[in-house]
Amino acid sequence: MLEHLTKETFKEKVFNFDLNKEWKFEGKTPCMIDFYADWCGPCKMVAPVLEELQKEYGENLVIYKVNTEDERELSSLFGIQSIPSLLFVPVEGQPQMAMGALPKSTFEKAIADVLNVKKPEIN
Repeated sequence: MLEHLTKETFKEKVFNFDLNKEWKFEGKTPCMIDFYADWCGPCKMVAPVLEELQKEYGENLVIYKVNTEDERELSSLFGIQSIPSLLFVPVEGQPQMAMGALPKSTFEKAIADVLNVKKPEIN
């Protein structure tokens, strides 16, 4: 099960926008944040893919979810206009946003290229 973030947990685990004007990642592990809504069809298509990715990448990647209906301030902070929108957050450097119900292969490419995370070898 992916962790749902509220404004408070977002500030602890991702970015404390009350303290910092410049981007400063609070986490130790690269993460993806899924901005979604319960009524959104494409969001429902992406959800099982994200669950699968979390299982496959294990401790090398954290995938969070933000309900845009409940967390309007976070949505506006990131200028979320359409959902699903996914924020890829590397440990170093600036986060990058992707929009739409992307195929798993596109997520895997972004995880490798943007987050610098390789899928663990299965023994």
